[in-house]
This record gives sequence, C-alpha cells and structure tokens, in this order.
Amino acid sequence: MCAAGRRWGRRQRALLWAVLLAAWEAAWGQLRYSVPEEMPKGSFVGDVAKDLGLQLPEIRDRSVTIVSEGRTQYFALHGKTGHLVTAERIDREQLCRLVEKCVLRCELIVEGQMQVYRIEVEITDINDNAPNFKEGELEERISETTAAGSRFPLARAHDPDSGRNSLQSYELSGDEHFSLAVQAGPGGDQRPELVLAKALDREEAAFHELVLRAMDGGDPARTGTARIRVTVVDANDNAPVFSQAEYTVRVPEDVPVGSVLVTVTATDADDGLFGEIKYSLKKEADTAIFHLDSESGAITLLQSLDFEEGDSYELEMQARDGGQLLDTAKVTISVTDINDNAPVISVRSALREISEDAPTGTVIALLHVQDRDSGANGEVRCFLEKDVPFRLEKSFHDYFRVVTARELDREQVSEYNVTVRAADGGSPSLQSSAVLALRVLDVNDNAPVFLEERYSARLAENNAAGALVLTVRATDADWGQNARVRYRLAEGRVRGAPLSSYVSVQAETGALYALRSLDYEQLRELQLCVRAEDGGAPALSSNVSVRLQIVDENDNAPQVLYPPAAAAAAWSGVELAPRRSEAGALVAKVVAVDADAGQNAWLSYELAKATEPGLFRVGPHSGEVRTARSPLARDAARHSLVVLVRDHGRPALSATATLSVVLAESVAELLAELGSAAHEAAAPGEPAASLTRWLVLAVAAVSCLFVAFLLLLLALRLRRCHRQQLLPPDSGASRGVPVSHFVGIDGVRAFLQSYAHDVSLTADSRKSHLRFSAASCCDTLPARPPPDEPAPLLGDEDPAGALPSDPAPPSVSVSDRILS
Repeated sequence: MCAAGRRWGRRQRALLWAVLLAAWEAAWGQLRYSVPEEMPKGSFVGDVAKDLGLQLPEIRDRSVTIVSEGRTQYFALHGKTGHLVTAERIDREQLCRLVEKCVLRCELIVEGQMQVYRIEVEITDINDNAPNFKEGELEERISETTAAGSRFPLARAHDPDSGRNSLQSYELSGDEHFSLAVQAGPGGDQRPELVLAKALDREEAAFHELVLRAMDGGDPARTGTARIRVTVVDANDNAPVFSQAEYTVRVPEDVPVGSVLVTVTATDADDGLFGEIKYSLKKEADTAIFHLDSESGAITLLQSLDFEEGDSYELEMQARDGGQLLDTAKVTISVTDINDNAPVISVRSALREISEDAPTGTVIALLHVQDRDSGANGEVRCFLEKDVPFRLEKSFHDYFRVVTARELDREQVSEYNVTVRAADGGSPSLQSSAVLALRVLDVNDNAPVFLEERYSARLAENNAAGALVLTVRATDADWGQNARVRYRLAEGRVRGAPLSSYVSVQAETGALYALRSLDYEQLRELQLCVRAEDGGAPALSSNVSVRLQIVDENDNAPQVLYPPAAAAAAWSGVELAPRRSEAGALVAKVVAVDADAGQNAWLSYELAKATEPGLFRVGPHSGEVRTARSPLARDAARHSLVVLVRDHGRPALSATATLSVVLAESVAELLAELGSAAHEAAAPGEPAASLTRWLVLAVAAVSCLFVAFLLLLLALRLRRCHRQQLLPPDSGASRGVPVSHFVGIDGVRAFLQSYAHDVSLTADSRKSHLRFSAASCCDTLPARPPPDEPAPLLGDEDPAGALPSDPAPPSVSVSDRILS
C-alpha cells in the first residue's frame, strides 16, 4: 500500500513538473508537443488555446494563422476548438531519414496582437516498416580449404524505423556447417557475419542453403528474410585487401554532377581469376546519389548535393575476387556549405492601411527572415531602404517588426512602399527584399469646395419631369470616406410649395433635376442653394447658390373661339350665303386666340380644305371667310370649309375650324337642304314617320314666322313712307343692303347684315379681345329701341338708296329645336 502511494506521488510530481515546464515555455513563446507518425489528417496534437491562454472568440477574430517551415503545411489550427491538428499524413521516415530525433517546427501568429509563438512537434516513430534486405537471394562462394572459424560479411537488412522499432537482431538457420556472428559497427549498427563452424568438403556437398532472418523490436515484431546459397569452390588462398579501411573526402555542395569524388583501391595476391577484383556498394540507397565503377573503384556523383538536405554520406564498399573472397571498406563523404541560398523574407502579418494620427511605435508588419546556409553564410542582416518614417526591431528568433519611427502626414505622402532588404554574411553576399505597401488614412480636416462660386442655368418651359438642369461639383482634399461628397438642397418654398417639389439634386453626382414641368407664364426664375457635405465624423460642408431661368416655349396651340367645336357635327351650325353673292362677299369670320406670348401668339389663317376649292378664300390675318367668286348654278348647295389657324412659334402649332356654308335662293331650297341634313343626322333606328312629322311641323312653323315677318316688314315700310312725306328727301349717298346672310340653327344667332369687328392683340394673348362695331352693322333690328329714336329695319339710310334694284331674298332664322 505504501509502495502504491509512493508511485502515485511520483506520478503527481512528474505531472506537476510537466505542467510547470509547459507554462514556462508558453510564457517564453514556445510550445512543445509530440505526435506519432502516420496519424490521419485532422488528428489532435495539442490544445494551443489553453496552453497560450487564448479565448476561442479571440482566435476567430484575430486571424490566428499557423506557418510551417518548408513548403508543406503539416499542421493547422482548428478555429472552433483552438486545437493544433495535423494537416497532412506525416511519414517520419520520409521527413527525417538521417535524423534520430524528428522535430517539426512551426509558428503561431496572432495578427491582431502582432505576436508570434514557436511550436515544436516531435514526430515519434511507430513500427510501420519491416527490416528489408537489398537482395532476397544472397550467394557466397567459399573455398573448401577455408579453415573453420572464418568469417564472411553478409548483406545487412535496412529498417527505416528508429529506436526499438528499428533493426534489433539476426538469426541464421539451415545448416550445421555455419553459424551467425553479429558485430557492432562504428556507428552502433549491427553487421552480420557468416562463420564457418565446420570445414567444408566439396565432394560431400557442393551447395549449402541457409536462411538469414532480421527482426526489429516492435510490438508485434516485424521480420525480413534473405536466402543464402553457399557454393563450395576450390581453394583461393588470398582475399582482396583495401588500401584503407576507411576513406574520408570533403566536397563542396556545388560540385558538378559527374565529378569523381574518390577512387578506392584493393589488391589481391592471387593470380589469374582469383586475383581479379570487382567493386560494389552494399547499400542500395547510396546508388541513387553515387555510382561506383566496378572495375576502377571510382565513385562519381549522379545528382546534385545540397548541404541543407544532407551534410554527410557513408558508403560501404566491397572488393571481391574471382574466388568470391572479399574485403570491405567504409567511405565517408562530407559536404561543405557554400553561400548558395539567399535570405528568404516572409511577411507573416502586415497592415495595409494606417491612420495618419497613429502613435510612434505602431507595428505595421511582422517579418520572418531565414537563410538555409550555415555559419557566416547563414548570418542575416536586415535594413530598410530610403528615408522612410519606419524602423526595424528584432522580435523573436528570426522575426523582425517594422514600426513607425515618427508621425505620418497624409497630405505630404499618402502611400509608402517600404522596401525591406536582407543580406547574408557570405562572400559574395546574397540579398533579397520584400516590399510593404502601406496606405496612410486621412482624418477629416478639409471641407468640400465647389468648382464655381455660383451656378446658373436656363431651362425651357414644359420640360419633362426628371429633366437634367445642370450638375454642380465639389471636391474634398481628404481621402476615403472623408472625401466622399454628398449633395442636398437647402430648405425653401416656391409659390407656397416646398422647393423640393420643384427640383431635386442627386446625392452622389450633384446632378440637379426638375421634378415637374415648369411654366414660364407662372414661374420666371428659381433661386436655390445646394449644400455639399463630406462623409467624415463630424461632417464638414459648404454651400453654393444656383439660379435657374425659365425660357418661354411655344407650348399652346391656337384656340378657336368661333365657330365653336360643336358646330362641326351634324350641321348644327350653318353659314348661309345667297347664290347671287358677288366675289369678296363676307360669309363668316373665324376667331381664334393663343395663350402664348410674343411671336408664339401671332396667328395666321389659311383655307386647308374645301368642298369647292375655288369658291371661298380666307384672310391670312383677319380670319374672314369671303367668296372668291360668284356662286354658279352648278355649285353644290352645301359646302364644308376647314380653316387652319397657325401661330409663329418654332415649331409652329395649329388648330382647325370647320364651317358649313349653304347656298340657297329661296326658303323652300333652304328647308330642303336643312331637311336633307337632318335626315342624314338622324339615328339609324329612328322611324321615318317620326322624321316626317317633325319636318311638317318645322315647315308650318317656318311658314308662320315668314308670314309674320312679311306683315312686320309691310308695317315698317308704310311707316317709312309716312316719314318721307313729312321730311325732306336725304341727299346723301345711299348704302346698299349687304348680300351675305347668316342663318343659325340649334340656338345660333340669325343676322341679316354684314358686320365688322375690331381685334386687339397684346403680348399676353389671354388679354386679347374681339369687339364688334355697332356703327358697321346695318339692317339690324335692336332688341329694345329707345323711345325717342325710331328702330328702322334697314337703318337710317335714304329709302331710295336702301333698296337695291334686285333685292336678295330675305333671310330666315329658324330654331334648331324644330328641326331636331
């Protein structure tokens, strides 16, 4: 019980010492682990996070990386657990063929802290290789005169494992004439020898079959075998003898391939066949690098040597005569180092950007510098090129830090290309360099500046919503987000509405857009303010004024006041002209206005379409429709005229007015034409009887009105005759009754006169007006004549001159309600 307690106490003390040793190594930035070879990818090696006191969020956030020496990355850091795991399957025999203790080194770099930790992982051997002979069939020739106790070296087995897993012992079986002896070599290796235990007799047995077995110390043990065939030959008195038991040669690592490194010699006192010597190498691995001439004993180089991969080679030579007697010798080839490797600079961690207000001593890069050469050739000196505000500091082993030596100023230098050079101590010295690109970040100390002190633009009215007006631009001397300029409008109101409902500015480009269609007649000019603001914290800004002038455009087409638009449908409005009208007689007048101003409101008239093109004409400036010639009997009774009204804008806008003119000589002809028009305008489903009934009623009403009109005319005529008898005759020139008549249907006026009018146009077309002159009207019937003035039917003219010799038929005004 006490012994068990003592053992438990010793284990606890050993564990405590191991923990203290690990803590001491972690404090000095170095960890040691061990892992067996041939472990699968992702196998656990050590808990790095726990040993270094790192938290898992820190590992994920600080970009912790593992860097291995050499080209292959054998280890990785598990981001979720913080464990060091294998990144590849590791073969100890491949990595450390000539090294007893196989140690792989890597560095753990915490970029956020600019810290580096060295990790050493020992690769322990497992018994994954069995002893192996170069040749599975061995042949020995021994003379029958050979004395008992003679020894003959045998081929050795090779086991790439190490320690107890390597080759441990040999066994021989098969014949009583031979036994096995194992000798220890200079390096502690075992060299099997065949011992002749009993004299041979060729006549008794010419051949002897033996089995040589090699065993390692693994659990379970692995073995390798070779069959030995011993041929008994006649006597061979002398064996070959090397001139030296051990040859030593030193060659530089840059010795050319094919060079003879050393020549071994052996002599044999026998003559003839027993005196002929053949040279050979016992190790198969050596034949890949060196070649031995079996006749001359010259050793030549087959491939380039590299001191960094191997600095020494041992070759075992055999000299065998024709009687199969042999001698062995050892050749040691030492490789000397030359300065053939330039220093290698590896950037483990580096900043790409740094603020110009960073304090002195800020670490911007962590570098690893290594030279594979040895001695003075591997001593490295690092320095920075040019006059830069940085310096190098020694960090850990072969690590250097690049830190700021003074304050930075982005306005003077915005970017640095820091060149780090490393030179070794060889002769001549080899150098290498690495360039660190560093951008200096700015603080927000400059406000945006507009390219112009003020902006102005002209925009035509009736612009499309979203039209580009102009672009303002401001620049900021800062960098990055501090130089990112955004634009916005200052608050304001226009005609009671927010300014932002009229225009907007694109925040990124400074493009000013009109949000609505602008009207020159309502708004002549816009004054606004644009503010440019950078993206710093706090933000800096500046303002600029913008003046926007609205330009008038021809955006209003002429508007026809007379005839109204409804008059163009179904003959609801008719202009009446007698067939006996003379050329130039006034038929109607087209009245139109234009809402634009200036030249855009000047109107001109032209006849665009007519049923009879040569019968009517239109005044280009007055809009009066007159007869171009006297109507003929063959001319149609009904005529449709389309008058085009056009302004003088660019491009010109226009409107059309449609007039219906009826040529009639009598009431019956007029009624027939109106009846025909009414019949054409009737709906397709209206019965013919209903239409006939209304026509009869219309004719009756017109007849009654006509009789009443005749009676009234007769009464007036009698009254005039009575006045002529009382007053002296008028000597003035008589004025004739005009020959043009207008008959209005559907509520349109009826005149029996020629009329004149005055048109007043101003710059603002909406203030233009049309005034009819009462003095120019003749043959009109006032609605209410003054009590002290007569109300003549044909005016106050002389009766003699008032009546033409061939008076035109009287005009009749008929209500359109009767016709419809």
